[in-house]
Amino acid sequence: MLTDKAKDIISAADKKMKDAVAFLEEDLKTYRVGKANPAVFNNVMVNYYGSMTPIQQVASVSTPDAKTLAIQPWERNLIPAIEKAIIDANIGLTPQNNGEIIRCTVPALTEERRKELIKKAGAAGEQAKVVVRNNRRDAIDLLKKAQKNEGLSEDTEKEAEEEVQTITDKNIKAVDALIATKEKEILTV
Repeated sequence: MLTDKAKDIISAADKKMKDAVAFLEEDLKTYRVGKANPAVFNNVMVNYYGSMTPIQQVASVSTPDAKTLAIQPWERNLIPAIEKAIIDANIGLTPQNNGEIIRCTVPALTEERRKELIKKAGAAGEQAKVVVRNNRRDAIDLLKKAQKNEGLSEDTEKEAEEEVQTITDKNIKAVDALIATKEKEILTV
């Protein structure tokens, strides 16, 4: 039977692992894969009266069709700053404005760009797995310390370690599933 201390350690490790998976999921949304997705602008920062502000806080971003992103600034004088931010972000989109709205047409991905994105997604997945495994190691270290210093029984510690390993395996599978889904999305023409 797991003690409260062991449950706390497992719970904290589980939360940190899930956070790593959630971070990866958000990061993968920013990849431009040939379909218009407002999430590509998640990391684009606009110089808004001297402070760097996310594009979503100075304009509304919409997708009028599958290949176009439309950015409607809340202040017309922001159009040049938003265009500059999009170009500087190097996300492969070229902004065009008509004086009121900025439109970005999402170009089809080249084979080379697809390979780059798959490699980048794989690296992000590996990074997430490293975070998950580090959390497993930290949790097991905490369990060993609890056994040594706080009287946690050896059986309880072993049971808790098995639970941590189960959670780790589940989160590694989640990372693999996210990467596989993203690779399939990238390869879909």
